[in-house]
Order: sequence, then C-alpha cells, then structure tokens
Amino acid sequence: MTLNNGVEIPQLGFGTYQIEPENTREAVRTALEVGYRHIDTAEMYGNEKEVGEGLRDSGLDRDDVFITSKLNNGFHAHDDALRAMDQTLADLQVERLDLFLVHWPLPGIDVDFVETWKAMEQIYRDGKARAIGVSNFQSNHLNRLRDQTDITPAVNQIEVHPYLTQDELRAFGAERGIATEAWSPIAQGKVLDDPAIVRVAERVGRTPAQVTLRWAIQRGDIVFPKSVTRSRVEENFALFDFELSEDDITAISALNRDERTGPDPDTFNYIPG
Repeated sequence: MTLNNGVEIPQLGFGTYQIEPENTREAVRTALEVGYRHIDTAEMYGNEKEVGEGLRDSGLDRDDVFITSKLNNGFHAHDDALRAMDQTLADLQVERLDLFLVHWPLPGIDVDFVETWKAMEQIYRDGKARAIGVSNFQSNHLNRLRDQTDITPAVNQIEVHPYLTQDELRAFGAERGIATEAWSPIAQGKVLDDPAIVRVAERVGRTPAQVTLRWAIQRGDIVFPKSVTRSRVEENFALFDFELSEDDITAISALNRDERTGPDPDTFNYIPG
C-alpha cells in the first residue's frame, strides 16, 4: 500500500506485542524466513533490541524490511520524544525507521499530544523516519492535529476486529489520507469461535484466523498478526491465494459490537513507572 507521502508499506506485517524479549529474536527471524517484510514493535514492548537482532540474523538488506516502532508514553514532551527516537534507532541498530508512531494520545496528562506531534514532525524532517503516524487516536484527536500542526499522520494504528469494526473512524481517516492499521485483529482469539466466521472458514477451506485476517486485508487495513509458533506464523501469512465474497465481508462486519479488548483512547492515560 502507498501512504500519503508516497512511502510504500506492506499490508501484512508481523506483530511483536507481548512477545518476550528472549523469544523475539527467533520470532522475527522466523517471520522473515516465512516471507514477512514488515515488522511492528514499540518502545513499550521492551523488545526493540531483539527485533534488530532478528533482522540482522535474517541476512536481508535493511531496505527490504519495513520497520515500525512507537513512542513510549513516558516521553511525550518535545525533547524527550527526540531522545526516545534516538534510543529506538540505537536499540534497533538502524539509521532510520520506516514508520514511527505516537503510541497513545494520553489526553489527560500534562503534555499536550500536539506538542508531541510537533516533535514527530521534526523527527520526520530530520530524516529519522520515512513516515510518521499515530496509534489509538480518535477523530477529535486527529482534528486537533489537522488544525494545529503541519503534517497529516500517515497512519492511525487502532484496535480493529469483527467485534470492533471502527467503520466511522476508518472512514474519517480515509477521507484525510490516513491509512488504518488494525491491532488485535482477531480480538485476542475471541472471534475465532464465532459461528459466522466458522461457517465462512469451512466454506472456503481456511482457518477462522485466516478468514478474519483476510477480512481485514480486503477492507483495506494494514494488519500484523503475531505468534511465536512457526506453523501459526506460516498460517497467518497464507492470505493472498483466496478471497472472501462481498457477502462474507458483510456477514463478518455485521458482528460488530463496539467491543474493545484494550483501553479506551479517550480515557487511557497510563505512563509506565
């Protein structure tokens, strides 16, 4: 897919959330062996160093792998954000990121996320990230960035799955050239036993996880499942040799309950101690 500044991003990536650092290096190496070329990590995950190690183990050229990381919630002040970015680059042992995101808007803390975004703009202008974006931002947060800053986020990484389809926020972003990245795409496994998804999976001869991920792909979202099991990593990658019908897409989308597995971005203000 092509972002709003012309940077190309693989629509399917490999997520590293909740992968322990001691398992991350091998997981990333395995994912790259399977064929993934997009790795998503974050300062908050505590495994950036190991992501970098897995990348180097793969033997792939740096330019062949799209790497995303995210600003930790404790570094929203302008100069703190700049230092945090430098630390991320050092931990990953890369000269620049492909995408750097503000992890959460944190609307209730004493640092305005507009200040944080201005630091992100400096990071972009300094060439330390090929694209910048946000994560878990709502439409009201995005409107403030539009009104008070210069650069439109390239992506908004938000929780999206069949029980939380986020159609309004996704459309809001699309109208402004902001791509949607879907985290928790299978709702931490909650959707996999849903009869509607199971029926589609049986009909197309795929697993419920593959059907759910294919639903996200066909809706135009960027998605990055994660696993430390090679067979599951391979299964999650096998999404491009089948298609869902429009009726399938509609039936799965109709499962929406506006049900989150994670925090509400309008009230979440957690800063790691």
